[in-house]
Amino acid sequence: MQDLGKTLVVIGLVIAGIGVAMLVASRIGLPLGRLPGDFTYRGKNVSFYFPLGTSIAISIVLSAILYLLSRMRR
Repeated sequence: MQDLGKTLVVIGLVIAGIGVAMLVASRIGLPLGRLPGDFTYRGKNVSFYFPLGTSIAISIVLSAILYLLSRMRR
């Protein structure tokens, strides 16, 4: 049970860190959420947002960082 608690705390800290990074990114002018490929539909009573371009950009950056970290560990 103690391991589960530690895991949940770590996951919470990671999510909070991602939130802070997104706030900082928006303040310095990175257009996350407004990239080409981000789909938005606004109807009368419904709105739908699918951040495909942003998801791909974040995936590429995280993949590069994790690749570099794995190369440094060897």
